[in-house]
Amino acid sequence: MSRLVRLLGCALVVVVLAACQGKKDQEEPMMDMQQAGQRSEAFLDGTMAAIRPPVEWAYGAPMEEACSTGLNRPTGTTTVSRSRNILTVVSEQRRGELVKMVRRYWEQEGLRDFDVDADREMPRIRATTADGFVVILQVGSIGNVFVRVGTGCVKDSEMTYPTGTPGYPGGPKKVDLTPREHSAFWSSSQSQRQQ
Repeated sequence: MSRLVRLLGCALVVVVLAACQGKKDQEEPMMDMQQAGQRSEAFLDGTMAAIRPPVEWAYGAPMEEACSTGLNRPTGTTTVSRSRNILTVVSEQRRGELVKMVRRYWEQEGLRDFDVDADREMPRIRATTADGFVVILQVGSIGNVFVRVGTGCVKDSEMTYPTGTPGYPGGPKKVDLTPREHSAFWSSSQSQRQQ
């Protein structure tokens, strides 16, 4: 895993942690870890399905981080994030189109607070769902594209993971980040003509 990708993953955790730590008289979370994981997976499934033509993808490594008070006392809550790594090679010429397509889907799903970095080589888009999940699509330093969904502190609970999740039964030992599948559309160096 590249240093940049690790940093971006940590940045998302910092974003969601900021929403849940150090606050007094917080409301009791309505969701537990299992529900947050399922909500994240469903959103990621929808995002992947919205990409046309379809791309090949793999599950990313899930992340959980225990929440604490300003005095580092446990709160019985944890942040949860899940991700997808796109294994299809997305050419530099097609990256902006991918970001726009995903943004359209997110807007249809009611996301808000969009923050877009239209950098040609490493574009990024970030938004928030109505129920407080932070969603990021990012192009990494090796041209890899990933989508991560995370939430602030939710109630501690047991967790299950989809088959294929790295580090869990039925999944690979390592996270697969390197794009290697070629697509006549997404891997093309020709930008789509304006209609």
